[in-house]
Amino acid sequence: MSVADKDAMSGSLWVGENSETAKGTHRGAAEALRESSARFDVLLDLMPQMVWSTLPGGFHDYYNRRWYEFTGVPEGSTDGEAWNGMFHPDDQERAWDRWRHCLATGEPYEIEYRLRHRSGDYRWVLGRASPVRDDAGQISRWIGTCTDIHDAKLDAEQNVILSRELSHRIKNIFAVVNGLIGQSARSYPEAKPFAVLLQQRVAALGQAHEFVRPHSEESRPDVPEASVQTLLARLFSAYPAFAEGRFTLSGEDTPIDDRGATPIALVFHELATNAAKYGALSAADGRVAVNVVRNGEDLVIDWLEDGGPRVDGPPQGRGFGSRLVEMSIGGQLGGAIDEDWRPEGLHARVTVAASRLIR
Repeated sequence: MSVADKDAMSGSLWVGENSETAKGTHRGAAEALRESSARFDVLLDLMPQMVWSTLPGGFHDYYNRRWYEFTGVPEGSTDGEAWNGMFHPDDQERAWDRWRHCLATGEPYEIEYRLRHRSGDYRWVLGRASPVRDDAGQISRWIGTCTDIHDAKLDAEQNVILSRELSHRIKNIFAVVNGLIGQSARSYPEAKPFAVLLQQRVAALGQAHEFVRPHSEESRPDVPEASVQTLLARLFSAYPAFAEGRFTLSGEDTPIDDRGATPIALVFHELATNAAKYGALSAADGRVAVNVVRNGEDLVIDWLEDGGPRVDGPPQGRGFGSRLVEMSIGGQLGGAIDEDWRPEGLHARVTVAASRLIR
């Protein structure tokens, strides 16, 4: 029934001298409604996104002008359920499953799929929709948009490819550097102990890089995500004490990427190497416990050695390893490391802002 029909019906209920006034009021309201609807249609047609709406059951009954400009199909030809035929064949079932799930649960709809362009090519779009509910909380309509993300998606995929290639080259550089160190050490036998230590540090950097670099599905490490605990576990697994249960890791966790992985890997490689040479792990019954906790905005990592040779105090002088630890934690992460040289073994506490571990 049209607005004019409703006005006429309502106007017939009025009698006497108020009749004409009532009719005029209803006509004014109907005109205002039509004007508001026209403004709304213009607004939707000016939006850069494709806008659509459906009835509560999912029947598509509206598309704005952008939809028809993008797809090139006749107006009304994608009403009802005909919209799914516009999707790439490989995306249709996935899109249907997601849409049916949202209709059944009332969850917001969001999905990326390839939509047929008027040129005949398929372009990636981001589809989103939210339900409109009445005062009783029932869904009265779905309002959705489609945004062309094709160029951005291709750029992102290209960046991933370039990142993987760069990471692969960096990995090769680590291998070359380690090889050069080994060759140089053969020419200078007196430098062999230092060369071995340097190779171990370069290897620790390589492990940290391998852990957080961009991966394909085939090369991705067998862990849920890059995190502090998984990085430390990967580093410590090289030590026999870890498999023997004398090198334990516990506590909370936090995400990490290449920004934080490199300094963290260097620091704890240094601590583990020293423990294996001079500290708790140099004794058959020695143990190391590493505990990770969140303290407000900070991440605190405690390193506890026990059961090794008796410690009479901090070592004399500050070697390169000590300076490396300070540079990594203080210079790169803006954190601090406190060392307590107890008789039973070293207790080191590393404190960094969790936000500095990830970009």
